Amino acid sequence: MQAIARVNRVFKDKPGGLIVDYLGIADQLKEALKDYTESDRGETGIPTETALAILQEKYEVVGAIYHGFDYSAFFTGSPSERLAVIPAAMNFVLGLEDGKNRYIKAVSELGKAFALVSSLDEAIAIRDEVGFFQAIKVAIAKHTTRDNKSAEDLDTAVRQIVSKAIASEEVIDIFAAAGLKNPDISILSDEFLEEVRGLPQKNLALEVLRKLLNDEIKTRSRKNLVQSRTFSEMLENTIKRYQNRSIEAAQVIAELIELAKEIRQAQSRGEDLGLTEDEVAFYDALEVNDSAVLELGDVTLKAIARDLVQAIRNNVTIDWTMKEGVRAKLRVTVKRLLKKYGYPPDKQEKATVTVLQQAELLCKDWIS
Repeated sequence: MQAIARVNRVFKDKPGGLIVDYLGIADQLKEALKDYTESDRGETGIPTETALAILQEKYEVVGAIYHGFDYSAFFTGSPSERLAVIPAAMNFVLGLEDGKNRYIKAVSELGKAFALVSSLDEAIAIRDEVGFFQAIKVAIAKHTTRDNKSAEDLDTAVRQIVSKAIASEEVIDIFAAAGLKNPDISILSDEFLEEVRGLPQKNLALEVLRKLLNDEIKTRSRKNLVQSRTFSEMLENTIKRYQNRSIEAAQVIAELIELAKEIRQAQSRGEDLGLTEDEVAFYDALEVNDSAVLELGDVTLKAIARDLVQAIRNNVTIDWTMKEGVRAKLRVTVKRLLKKYGYPPDKQEKATVTVLQQAELLCKDWIS
C-alpha cells in the first residue's frame, strides 16, 4: 500500500502502476493472488465510482475556500498575469479564519484523491485547477511558518498529478510575484521593510514578514539564547494579538517592522558595549535588565561577561555536556565569578543556569 502511494517512484517508460518496490517480487505477487477466490479479488480495490465521489467532494471543499475569489486569470492570462494571481490567491487564503491550515489540509486531501483516479476523464477535466491549488499550497508552505510541518506538506508530487504546463519545475519566487526585490534577510533593510509595508496584499505581507523574522530569530538562537528568547516572545505575542483579532493586519505589520528594526539594531550592540559577539551573549545571560542587577553598573557587568567567556573556554571539552563532573566544576566557577563581582545572591542560581545553557550553544564552535 505504501509503494502504491509513492506515485513519484514510477519508472519512466514503464506501464502505469508498475512501482519500483514491486519489480523484484512481481512473480511472488502473481502467485499469491492465486490464493484469492474470485469474490475476494473483487473486494481488493476501491470502486471507481467511490474514488470519483471522494475526488468531487474534496474538490468542492477547496473550491468553497476560494468563494469570492476569481483565479481564472491563472489559466487565461499572460505569464505576468498568471504570476500575479499567486500572491493574490495566497493573500485571500491567509485572510480567512485559520485559512492557512484549512487550505493546506484540504489541498493535501484533494491531491490524494486525485492520485487515485488521475487517468480518468472526470479527473483530467479538473487537472489544471488541481495544479493551481497545489501551486498555492506549496507557495504558502514555503513562504510562511507552520507549527506542525511535515514532509508531506512540503514535498508533494505535483509533477505526477498535474500537467507540466501548470506545475512548473521552477521555484516560485513569491517576492518577485508580489513586486518585491529579494531581501537581504541578515540586514532587514529599511528599504525592504518599507516595500513590505506598502504591499497591497496585507495578509501575505504579514506572513512573509513573520517568516523572515522567525528565520532570523532561529539563526540568532544558535548564538544568543536570551536575545533569541526575547525576540521570539515579542513575535509570538504580536501574532497572538492578531490571531485573536485584537489588531488589524496593517497594525501588526507595523509592529513586526519595528521588531525587525530592533533585531537589526541588536547586531551592533557588541560594538556599542565594546564586547565580542560571544561576550554579548553572556552579558545578556546575566539578566542585565533586572533592576537589582543594573545596580552593579555596566562596567562590572561587562567585566563579568568577559571573565565568563574566558573561564568557560578554559574548561569545556568535546563531551563536557555529558560529564557531570565537568558541569559541576563549571557551575562552581560561574557562581564564584558572580559572587566575586557582587552579583545579587538571590539571582545567582538562575543566572548560573542561563549561563550554562548559553555555554552549551557556543561550545561547539569553540571546540571546533
